[in-house]
Amino acid sequence: MRALLRPEILDTREGSEAASILRSCVHCGFCNATCPTYQLLGDERDGPRGRIYQIKSLLEGAVVTAETASHLDRCLGCRACETTCPSGVQYGRLLDYARPLVDATVPRAPAERVRRWLLRRIVPSRVFPFLLAIGRRLRPLLPDALRRLVPAPRPAADWPERIHETRYLALEGCVQEAARPSINAAAARVLDRSGISLLRAAGGGCCGALAYHLGAHDEARDCARRNIDAWWPHLRDGVDGIFSASSGCSPMLKDYGELLRDDPAYAERARIVAARVRDATELVPDAAPCGEVGQGPSVAVQAPCSLQHALRASGRMEGMLASAGCALQMPAEGHLCCGSAGAYSVLQPEIAGQLLERKLDKLMAGRPDVIATSNIGCMLHLEKRAQVPVLHWLEIVDRQQSGTA
Repeated sequence: MRALLRPEILDTREGSEAASILRSCVHCGFCNATCPTYQLLGDERDGPRGRIYQIKSLLEGAVVTAETASHLDRCLGCRACETTCPSGVQYGRLLDYARPLVDATVPRAPAERVRRWLLRRIVPSRVFPFLLAIGRRLRPLLPDALRRLVPAPRPAADWPERIHETRYLALEGCVQEAARPSINAAAARVLDRSGISLLRAAGGGCCGALAYHLGAHDEARDCARRNIDAWWPHLRDGVDGIFSASSGCSPMLKDYGELLRDDPAYAERARIVAARVRDATELVPDAAPCGEVGQGPSVAVQAPCSLQHALRASGRMEGMLASAGCALQMPAEGHLCCGSAGAYSVLQPEIAGQLLERKLDKLMAGRPDVIATSNIGCMLHLEKRAQVPVLHWLEIVDRQQSGTA
């Protein structure tokens, strides 16, 4: 694709990268076949190829309207198009670069700006667990539609006390630690059984993905710096790396080196931290449990977009569940997003709801006992309307290993 970017954009490192990404697109349209919003809406402007053209127009200096912004806002950022693309177009990087430029070019309505600001400020903060606790107390009194938005508590159980020679720090994050501390606790027990200790470090928090994908890149960099400050003394003292149970956070952590590459105070540490991040699907399979295949619970697998398209780790979660003895169900349209996509289900509830119904229809087709996923956002989104429990795959493996399934 021929692109004549504005000189002030082309002269920057990000602009030069954007130009290269645009040139790699050959207009084939294969991406539309796996784009969830194109499948729902049937509008070229709501598919990757059309959005690339709109971003190209923005970077070339054409007039950009609120309508253009709405088409880009409707993108889930699932990156299924990247997996499909025969030319290797890095659509996700192009979209992340364009989002703050769109916000600067087409100012949002005050109410929308406030809503996005509140999401970025409250969800990663200490206020969120407090609000969640209030919501849980009021949950029995809430109307059904609101009750679905408040996740029920799930006991975390104990963390192992013994310390092994191999040690990893747990990303506690924001939403996962508040809504489902049971996930990291289950991870700690699974790892402990294979001779790995999962430790907690004070001072960490949100990975920064929420802010970054909403166009607030400086806020995301602040999140990265805070986490690096919290983890660095432990890494220097011999901890092996950073463990992330959430596949939605893992790609962001692995991108810290790129995110802070121009920060002289953090660039080198960010590069080292990023290189030592391990998603659960990378670390746990080294000590896969043994089980009688197919004799455990019937599990419908929901592989999040982050796992499939950002981490390119398709099959790893499934392999662990199978080795734990689960009877796996691989639903149709497994490549399509469930509609969670970070803040998307809040900002685009109508499309997110349609995708949720479509996803659950496929997941429930085989009448499973449980739905397994690897991302807290997908889990909470699916739980709103799922007819069976939705668990992190590590919780299922932990139950199988301990005989409490």
